[in-house]
Amino acid sequence: MKKRLLAAALACALLSGCGGTAEILALPETEEGETIAYVPLDDRPDNVERVVYLAESLGYTLELPELDLYRTRLDHQPRNENDTQYGNLAALYEWVLDQEAAGCDRYILSLDQLLSGGLVNSRHTAETLAVTLSDGRSMKDTELLEGLLAALAADENNRVWLLDSVMRLAPTVGYAGFGIEEYNALRSYGAEARPELSGEELTVENIAADYRLGGDGAALDPADFDLTEAQVEEYMAARQRKLLLSDRVLETVRGDGYENFRVLIGIDDSSAEECVQKNEIAYLRSRLREGDTLLSGVDDLAFKAVAKLYLEETGWTGGTVAVRYFGGAENEPACAYDFQSLDTIVEEHLDFFGLTRSGNYLAAELQVLVLTQPQIQENGKVYYTQLIEAMKECREKGRPTVLIDAGNGKYGTAFHDALTEETELGWLLSYAGFQDMAIVTGTALSHGVARYAHLVAGETTVGEEQAFAKTLADSIIKDFCYKNVVREELLAYIRNDLGGSPDNFWDPELDREAALERLERGMTAATGDVVKNLERSNYILSLERSHENGGLAGWGGIMLTDYRFPWDRAFEIGMDIQVGEAMAPHQKFLGIYYQ
Repeated sequence: MKKRLLAAALACALLSGCGGTAEILALPETEEGETIAYVPLDDRPDNVERVVYLAESLGYTLELPELDLYRTRLDHQPRNENDTQYGNLAALYEWVLDQEAAGCDRYILSLDQLLSGGLVNSRHTAETLAVTLSDGRSMKDTELLEGLLAALAADENNRVWLLDSVMRLAPTVGYAGFGIEEYNALRSYGAEARPELSGEELTVENIAADYRLGGDGAALDPADFDLTEAQVEEYMAARQRKLLLSDRVLETVRGDGYENFRVLIGIDDSSAEECVQKNEIAYLRSRLREGDTLLSGVDDLAFKAVAKLYLEETGWTGGTVAVRYFGGAENEPACAYDFQSLDTIVEEHLDFFGLTRSGNYLAAELQVLVLTQPQIQENGKVYYTQLIEAMKECREKGRPTVLIDAGNGKYGTAFHDALTEETELGWLLSYAGFQDMAIVTGTALSHGVARYAHLVAGETTVGEEQAFAKTLADSIIKDFCYKNVVREELLAYIRNDLGGSPDNFWDPELDREAALERLERGMTAATGDVVKNLERSNYILSLERSHENGGLAGWGGIMLTDYRFPWDRAFEIGMDIQVGEAMAPHQKFLGIYYQ
């Protein structure tokens, strides 16, 4: 009885939004869409539930393997069913073949997962991996790769996106016994300039041979970086393995039958210095076919693939965009892990999505507003106030808008507080700012361009609208409420009260229930104003101004449940989001929206 009452109360809350009588818009019911078989990079929220939301907002159904098959476990945490810290290569190989046998014809496949068991393990693995299939056959990683690609290429109806990465400058702390001292030492070693190769000199063999050389051609001494020869040897072997696998992929798809394959490579955490990645990036770029792409960012690869697949399948012919920067630092890397300036990364992503810069922002179809780091720290409020005024103008004029916070935490909570108090957050097509700066551009533009293209297509359903609301709410709530508010308090609580490490709740083992309880309590307190803002927001339902409601719909209610720590660490969280159906537009009186 209590469960039925709770369910009824939840339904009422989701329907009524911010209160009053709910008028639900009559939208078509959602039918099961075309299926995409998806092998994630790993089990973090950016690679699982947020990809599901994006796909569903575009009418796709995402099919994933069982969680244990692609989960990453940090040191001292319980192992996966295959008794490792990484994904099950053999089971994933067979899972993809099962999808093909069942008639699937759309695939988004992370090669780091399929060939190394996930992004983290791909950074640590120096040797060839071999597995045993369920029928007793043994296969090496390269055989898995070739067998899988050949099987998918045999069906000319398949559309396949292969996601790959350029290995970052150092492996992951807290995995395979790797510590912070080793990380700092190897990152410094990797950030050193290498001899620049070009033309016929640019080969995998020459790149690997120069791994140990500085920019002047002299050998780098591991002792200068507090490293041993063995540590450097293992690091370089892992880099070479990763590069060889990427090269094998690019060589394979050059063959007949791979015309419907796309390779999308992301540059993992990097450096503005002439680092060890420089020749790798140049080589991989030289190997790309038309339709293949190499861009900054790895954790946003699946977003980009889903969005680009949708654009291609709906006949997207591109659009015009106006990009406006606020903060004055767009000509610099947004953080220490970017190898390009912020505006260069933005331009490359605009090209990827077929967007053309407009010199007249008033005439552009799509608006992109970017907050950079403050060029002058004491002018921070001036910068974000200017952006907020531009956002209000976009709202007033009905211009579809993407918002990117590339401030890298330099504005504290002031920017988020001002946005919550002064703007209609739910009006945005997309927002990104939570994760590392290397991926915020791809995340925001993937979601924003996909949403805009969906509006251009002109057809939508109840489920697609709810999934869109989830994509936006997830990004805003985690950034505004968790990253800069709840997480800071939680880090101190874990260290001081629980005596543990925020980076791994099993090393040393701590009271994980207490950490979860503190997370739930903190999020309950921190999310109230942001959720209220979203519930009182209107958003673009149709680009046709003749739409009976002026093309607008009102947000329904929002319910946040099942908070969790996917990797048993405090860096990121997962949560379930429930949203009500699209409502008649909220009305505004004296600047306040009401139902």
